[in-house]
Amino acid sequence: MGLKLSEVKTLLDNEVEARNNSAELSFDKPDPLFVASQYQDESIALICALFGYGNAGLIVQFLQSLNFSLLDASDEQIKKALSTHYYRFQKNEDVSTLFIALKRLRRVESIEDIFYTGYKKEENILDGLWHFIERLQSVCPRETRGYSFLVGSVPKKVLSAGTYKRYMMYLRWMVRKDALDMGLWSRIDKKDLLMPLDTHTFQVSRRLGLLKRKTYDMKASIELTETLRTFDEKDPIKYDFALYRLGQEKLL
Repeated sequence: MGLKLSEVKTLLDNEVEARNNSAELSFDKPDPLFVASQYQDESIALICALFGYGNAGLIVQFLQSLNFSLLDASDEQIKKALSTHYYRFQKNEDVSTLFIALKRLRRVESIEDIFYTGYKKEENILDGLWHFIERLQSVCPRETRGYSFLVGSVPKKVLSAGTYKRYMMYLRWMVRKDALDMGLWSRIDKKDLLMPLDTHTFQVSRRLGLLKRKTYDMKASIELTETLRTFDEKDPIKYDFALYRLGQEKLL
């Protein structure tokens, strides 16, 4: 587009301000945060985030079909209630395993505590994420393509790994607090968040000159975050929703 970075910052600051209102989350503008924000619960929000891939309208439709009170039910009740629920290549057993795993976790410690344990040593959000994924996998192990895609795994090489977009989006919801993000957590600093990079934000960021990297991976997510830190060092990820909508709504 040939804009200077200072012009891109002005454009994005205006977008952030214009979109920081609850009208951005509706049936007309579907987003998994639309469902998550109705509950204000870290476990429900994580379910909403992890299923947050594919068509936004279909994501919301699927999430609204779930009975989140099952997070307090027995394993058998969960399996029975979710026996007809599937999403893309997650089968009903994958969906019920996630509910069972999160139910077991929430009985012993909060998701925030688990993340914080990994994060606090070096204030590194990825260390927190790897610690959480290991804990989640350990309370209810399941190895299928659908479940592995859903909850992720700890990568051998971080920089060339995927962007872990759905987890990064979840962390944005939990750590930041504004008209969109819920800010349910208090122990992780928003300056340490990483960009939830999806194909929309990847393409828009490259078009705007925010991102030089041509490969869609964790290194690109870190590079984009570093660029956005020059716009706001204390809250670089505040630009995520604006960038995402600019791409989704094909405004550039």
